[in-house]
This record gives sequence, C-alpha cells and structure tokens, in this order.
Amino acid sequence: MTSETSDAWQFTDARGQLASAAERPTRIAAYLQAGATLWDHGLRPHGIFGSQHDGPAPDPAKCGSLPLDGLTYYGAGASLDPDGILASGADLLVAVTYGGGAVYGMEPDAAKHLEEQIPVVVLDVGQGRSLADVREAFGALAHSLGGAEPPEAAYQLADAQAKLKSLAGPAAPPLLALSPASGTEVHLARPHAWPDLRALTALGVPLLAPPPEGGANWATVDWPTAAALGPGLVLADVRANAALLDPALLGDDVRVLPWNPELPASATSHTLFYTGITRALQS
Repeated sequence: MTSETSDAWQFTDARGQLASAAERPTRIAAYLQAGATLWDHGLRPHGIFGSQHDGPAPDPAKCGSLPLDGLTYYGAGASLDPDGILASGADLLVAVTYGGGAVYGMEPDAAKHLEEQIPVVVLDVGQGRSLADVREAFGALAHSLGGAEPPEAAYQLADAQAKLKSLAGPAAPPLLALSPASGTEVHLARPHAWPDLRALTALGVPLLAPPPEGGANWATVDWPTAAALGPGLVLADVRANAALLDPALLGDDVRVLPWNPELPASATSHTLFYTGITRALQS
C-alpha cells in the first residue's frame, strides 16, 4: 500500500509496518533479489547485500540483469556492517522475508539498528505467497519509488504462461527442482514451498515431490534416490552456494536447466523463467 502527497513518501510492507520519508528515497540499499527486481523496474539500487550463504562478492546468479560494475556491495550475513550502509548515504533499505517478518540475510541486531536510522521495507517471498503476489508487491513498491516495468512486460508474461500451459500436462516429462550439495548428496525442493514451482504446477507442469523426511523447503537425499524419481527435466540451482552438478548422476536422458530459487520478482524475469521451460518441453 502506498500514499504520496507532494514530495512525501510512504509504503506499508508485508509486516504491516509503515515506512515513510519526507522525500521519495533515491539511494536504495537492497538485498540481491530485491535489487535485481528494482532494476527490472528501471530503478538502480545504490548498493546491495547478500545472505549468510553469500561470500565477499555478489552472486551473479542472484542478480538477474542488474549491472554489478560500480555497484556498492555491503557484504553478506554476519560480515555485513550496517554502519557501512548508513555511511554510504542509503535512505531506504529493501529486504525480503521468508515468512514471519524476519529480515532474510541480516543479523537481527543489524536490521534493528538500520530500522532505527532509515526506512526499511520488507517483502515476503516465502511459501505463503504466490509468484503473482510477490511480483505485485514489488511492482507496488517500485511504483511508489517512481519505477515501472515496460508496458509490454505484462503482455509478454501472459504470452509465456499461455505457451507453457499449452505444452504442459500429464504427458509432459516430470520436472525435479534441486540444489546439488556434494558429489554424494543433493537437496530436492518441495514444490509447494517455492512460489515459482507452485506457479509451474498451476500451469500443468508435473513436478516430482521428494521424500517427506527433511526440512520444510528441501529433502536431502543421495543421488541414486534422486535419479530413481525418474525426472525428465531438472531445474538445478546455479547460485554460488550450490555445488556443481554432474548430470551423469541423474541418468542419460535428463535435460538440465539452470534455476535461481531467488528469481527477481518481475514480469521480465518470470517471462524468462517460463520461456526456458517451454523451450525445454518443445525440444
């Protein structure tokens, strides 16, 4: 929810908390996924930060089309210095949460310190939100900040969804989403736990579910167990924290596609996601 009078700015985030400023923020510090999303809406963040899974440099796989040259990187996880964000002149922090409102990728004390100094907007990208919900929330934030995707982006997204739906269905090869852990183990994604995977299910793409044992988002198994599920298509995590995938571990007839579980929340990014799967089904 947004409200604008003269130069004043305010936005109510997923926590129900109102962020406000006397003027529209222009120097935005953002989590990688959020920064990539804002870029797709024509807004270049002032700087970006990573999560506890990231290292001393931003992970290109998480950054979509966001140009990294000349962009300030504030660090990641416990190494992130909130005073560095403030010293850079940032006048807004945009972060994500996977439910519950906790700022993802940042120590609670650091998030609290920042919220005492500058406006903070936290948007939910977890399993409680649909892909459309996440996209619309980021679109509303971008609009409040003076950004927008190109008008044709929505039409291209609708077209990509329709093309994928026309090829999906029970006869389509079953898809398995995973994140390689090592040469012996792999994390299998639970389709219901990821907004992008639930969106594929809604379009008729058959997704394979891992064994029930394990965590809320992933089940960790050995590679023979993953191969025994019989995937025809595999979405493989290409973030820097994932191990390299040896396709031979899954069998000879499996098509592997790159997957970023932290997709930028934009029509542009989601169109590319759907189009990649459509092309795999066509071939």
